[in-house]
Amino acid sequence: MIPYKHEPFTDFTVEQNKKAFEEGLKKVETYLGQEYPLIIGGDRITTEEKIVSVNPANKEEVVGRVSKANKELAEKAMRVADDTFKTWSKVKPEVRADILFRAAAIVRRRKHEFSALLVKEAGKPWKEADADTAEAIDFMEYYGRQMLEIKDGVNVNSRPGEFNRYHYIPLGVGVVIPPWNFAFAIMAGTTVAALVTGNTVLLKPASLTPVVAAKFVEVLEEAGLPKGVVNYIPGSGAEVGDYLVDHPRTRFISFTGSREVGVRIYERAAKVNPGQKWLKRVIAEMGGKDTIVVDKEADLELAAQSIVASAFGFSGQKCSACSRAVVLEEVYDQVLNRVVELTKGLSVGDPANPSTYMGPVIDQSAFNKILDYIEIGKEEGRLIVGGKGDNSKGFFIEPTVFADVDPNARIMQEEIFGPVVAFTKAKDFDEAIEIANNTEYGLTGAVISNNRSHIEKAREDFHVGNLYFNRGCTGAIVGYQPFGGFNMSGTDSKAGGPDYLLLHMQAKTTSEML
Repeated sequence: MIPYKHEPFTDFTVEQNKKAFEEGLKKVETYLGQEYPLIIGGDRITTEEKIVSVNPANKEEVVGRVSKANKELAEKAMRVADDTFKTWSKVKPEVRADILFRAAAIVRRRKHEFSALLVKEAGKPWKEADADTAEAIDFMEYYGRQMLEIKDGVNVNSRPGEFNRYHYIPLGVGVVIPPWNFAFAIMAGTTVAALVTGNTVLLKPASLTPVVAAKFVEVLEEAGLPKGVVNYIPGSGAEVGDYLVDHPRTRFISFTGSREVGVRIYERAAKVNPGQKWLKRVIAEMGGKDTIVVDKEADLELAAQSIVASAFGFSGQKCSACSRAVVLEEVYDQVLNRVVELTKGLSVGDPANPSTYMGPVIDQSAFNKILDYIEIGKEEGRLIVGGKGDNSKGFFIEPTVFADVDPNARIMQEEIFGPVVAFTKAKDFDEAIEIANNTEYGLTGAVISNNRSHIEKAREDFHVGNLYFNRGCTGAIVGYQPFGGFNMSGTDSKAGGPDYLLLHMQAKTTSEML
C-alpha cells in the first residue's frame, strides 16, 4: 500500500485554528437558504417540489432548498448512469484515483467551510464536524491508493503453454444511499468507493442533510469527474429509493442507515425483476447497540471518560455510540458515580459555539423517539441524570444516564440513537461478555481492563466487528480500524479497509494457450 497518514484533527486550542473555523462559519452563512438543483448527466434540473434542509439547533434557519427527484427523473438518471458506465468503466484506474486525490486536496483547502456546513446542517459541534470532514478526506486518499493496489488483479498460477490472469472489473450502476449522521464522511466514502472502481453512481443523499452532498458533487466536478458518473438525485425513500432498489439495471446498492430500512432494501434487492440479468449486491451498514464492558481490574477514570465520550459525542447519534455500560459489581458504583459527575459537566447548546460539547438531535421525529425511550427507561431503570428535552428553538435533549437496568430491558436492546446510556451490573467477567453479546446487533464494543486473560477472552468471544480495548467504542479511523459489524449491524463490509473496494467489483479469469 502506498503510505498514507490519516488527515489530522484540528487543535482548536490554537487561536489561529479557531479563527479559521470562525471564517468557515461566516462563509457558510453567506450561502444559507440557497437553492440546489438535481445534477443528472451534468445538467442542472430544478423541480417545483423541494426538500428543505434546516439547522437542527435553530429550526427557523434554512440551510438550503434542494430540488426533489421523482420517479421520472430517477429513471432519467438511471439511463444516463447506465450509458456513462460504458465509457467510465474503461477509464484507467490511475485516472480515476487521481480524481479522488484532487477532490481530497480541494476539500482539504476548504476543510473548515465543510465542517462549518456540518455544524449548520447536521448540528455537529466543532470537534465532531472537523472529524467528519477529516474522515471524508481520508476515504478519498485511502480508496484512491487502494485502487492503485488492486488495478492489476492478483497473481494466479499458469502451467507450461498457458498464461492465466485474475483481475477485477466494475459492476455497473450503483445506488448510494448514505445517512445523515456522517453527512460528509460516509456520503463521500460510499460515493468515491463506487466511482474509483469504475462504476457509475446514483447518489440519493439523506433528506435531512442534502446540502453537504450537493457541495461535494460540485467538488467532484471541479476535480475533473466526467458528467454522468455521479448523478445527484435527492428524493423520498418511498418514491425514488424503492424505485431504484427495484430497478433491473441497478447492479448494487450501498446503504448506511437503520436496521429497518436496511433489511427492507436487502429483501427488495433479492428479488429478480423482469429484464434483470444479475443478482444485485448489497453493501449495508445498519446500526448497533454497543457496549462498553468495565472489568474490576481496570482504570476506572479511563472507563468513565470512555463511556461519556462514546455515549454523548454527537448526541449519541452514531451507530457506534455506547448505549450500554456493563460494569462488574465490585466497581459499579464508582464508575456510575463518576459518569454522572462527568455528564453533569457537559455543556449542551448551539454547536456553532466552540465551547458546546453536545448539540441538538437531528429533527423533531428523532426528538420524539428519544424522549419516548426515556419514558420507557424510567419504567425499566433508575434515571440518575438528564432525561429532559427542549424543542422551543432546536431539538435539544440532555445527556441521560439510567442505572440498574435489566439486560433484557428495551433500552438495553433497542437502538435509541440519542444521548442515552443504560448501566447494568455483572457478577463476573464471563457474565459481562454474555450480556454484551445479548443483542441482535454486533457493531462495536469496548473492554476496559488490565487483566490480560480477560482481554484475550473478549478478543475471541465478544462478537462485534470493531472491538476496542482500553478506549471508547467510537471513532474508527480509515485504514487503521476498518469499520463494519456482524449480525443485524449489516454485511460487515469494513469501510476504510483493504477489501472494501472489492465489494464494488467482480473477478474475471482469463486463460490464454500459448
